[in-house]
Amino acid sequence: MISTNETAWPALPLAEWQDTYETLHMWTQIVGKVRLALSPHFNHWWEVPLYVNARGLTTSPIPYQGETFEVQFDFIAHQLEVQTRWGQTRTMPLTPRSVAEFYTEFLSLLKTLGIEVKIWPMPVEIPNPIRFDEDRLHASYDAEYAHRFWRILVIVDTHFKEFRARFIGKSSPVHFFWGSFDLAVSRFSGRPAPPRPGADRVTREAYSHEVSSAGFWPGGGDVPGAAFYSYFVPEPAGFSQSRIQPEKAFYHSKLHEYILMYDDVRASGSPAEYLLEFLQSAYETGASLAGWDRQALERTGQGALAVEQPVSPEADVRRAEAPMKQVA
Repeated sequence: MISTNETAWPALPLAEWQDTYETLHMWTQIVGKVRLALSPHFNHWWEVPLYVNARGLTTSPIPYQGETFEVQFDFIAHQLEVQTRWGQTRTMPLTPRSVAEFYTEFLSLLKTLGIEVKIWPMPVEIPNPIRFDEDRLHASYDAEYAHRFWRILVIVDTHFKEFRARFIGKSSPVHFFWGSFDLAVSRFSGRPAPPRPGADRVTREAYSHEVSSAGFWPGGGDVPGAAFYSYFVPEPAGFSQSRIQPEKAFYHSKLHEYILMYDDVRASGSPAEYLLEFLQSAYETGASLAGWDRQALERTGQGALAVEQPVSPEADVRRAEAPMKQVA
């Protein structure tokens, strides 16, 4: 039983696991690029991400020559596992090792399963990238902090899904983008977005339609620790001057996002409610300013101040089964 914020929302001081974070970031990019190379293209690059599961992060099934395989970072057993539809499994330990060593061993492991794939060996979305096969600088793996990070992803994934369930318009899955190393969920108004001057192919596809995105990120640069964020593209007039709840949320003018630090969430009396208040407040403010058709896009009574009596899943099932029985 989880009984305290410390166990449910563990500390994740950036300075304590920075080296592991940077190494793990590169490892997830290597695995993610394999999924990207073999998957059909989806809108907004939704074939790219990884997903949180009961043991770590997974690619979900990847198609390969009429078959499928799946790659999982297991942060309980601390191993990378590849499972195939044809019944074979291979593993490699997650231990301190260079990105170059991980890259070589992982692609060799895939070959032992008959999987041949080529990926572009350059990292993305980071300053001063080093080719995977030449990167011997990043070689750290602290199992304790990798496990903490995954535990946080599990609980954040749960609350992001709760937030997502309040929206009946087009919405992304809750997914982990290995390029930016963040867990994110996005809502869409249904309207095309104006073209972004100078945008590359990736950005044009990602922001082709009006979007409200929220996410969790370990931090870095101007953000000195793990944080939640929320932004709109295009950003509506007045959004950056709005008062977003809770009070510790702030607008980051360089990132063009509202930020709520993870440590403020975990230190609150009710972290889940504190987080959901932030997500809902930022979304409601931006959607109203942007003129989204909120009545058509949202579930009735699911706003930040809505209070509903709990209903058991069994009651929902009984109601759903009643018309079926009449037909039968």
